[in-house]
Amino acid sequence: MDRLRPWAAALLALLAASTGCDERPRAIGQLEKVWARRGVSDGRFQKPRAMAVDAQDRLYIVDMTARIQVFDPDGRFLYAWTTPAKEAGKPTGLSIGREGHVLVADTHYYRLLVYSPRGDLLQTLGGTKGDKPGEFGLVTDAVQDSQGYYYVAEYGEYDRIQKFTADGRFVLQWGGHGAEPGQFARPQSIALDEDEHLWVADACNHRIQVFDRQGNLLDLWGSQGSKAGQLYYPYDLALAPDGTIYVAEWGNDRVQKFTRDGRSLGAWGVQGRGEGQLANPWALGRDRRGRIHVLDTGNHRVQTVRM
Repeated sequence: MDRLRPWAAALLALLAASTGCDERPRAIGQLEKVWARRGVSDGRFQKPRAMAVDAQDRLYIVDMTARIQVFDPDGRFLYAWTTPAKEAGKPTGLSIGREGHVLVADTHYYRLLVYSPRGDLLQTLGGTKGDKPGEFGLVTDAVQDSQGYYYVAEYGEYDRIQKFTADGRFVLQWGGHGAEPGQFARPQSIALDEDEHLWVADACNHRIQVFDRQGNLLDLWGSQGSKAGQLYYPYDLALAPDGTIYVAEWGNDRVQKFTRDGRSLGAWGVQGRGEGQLANPWALGRDRRGRIHVLDTGNHRVQTVRM
């Protein structure tokens, strides 16, 4: 390609500046509360890695002790339980199923654990490492639709999503390791919207992908970077009823707010240890009051913000 003439280069630079292509997202959000600190006693965390918020605004949080701790909306500890095994590794995903059951991605045991809200183990899917239907790589997250079907994401050798009936029978799978549309590089988190489309935080591809329940790709947006609209290791996402989406960026130490078609509306958080600062946030959750609870993993705490 010929070298750009000086006037053409200047014009491109002007256009980039006028469209905001060189800008970071504008700062938004109001911090309401910072709670918890490092420790292994009740109400404290050791590198918390996943969060889910149920219909009563209870927060379920799992950390590197394999404890699932449950808190009220203001961060008061309620109760806890521990997964059956933890020597090989700890869970990295939590979500709430159709009947309020807690879905735990027991990552390093290649399985999905389904609990009652009080911690009674109700169901186990998988448990065998492999690429055959019903076998898993490293499980990252799961959701359940209104008909009871489970969708389970995994990374490692397979980077795919598998679909199962409510009683655990394999239905279909899609994905595969790669950067092409419909492929994944660590699908770290998934969520269902009002139309039961699946939103996937495709973490190591630095993008969001959207699918229907048959695995057909509907939308894709995002690229690697720290500018407005770009992403750097998006690890979790939360959908709001007003048509916006919040994305926790592990690599950019922030939460960025988007329209559903990927237009940045601003961001909250910068790297650091103080209030309003983050260290590799792994997860977030939205409660019925519209507050965003951010799992500030490297700081072993939760920060609650309105965005």
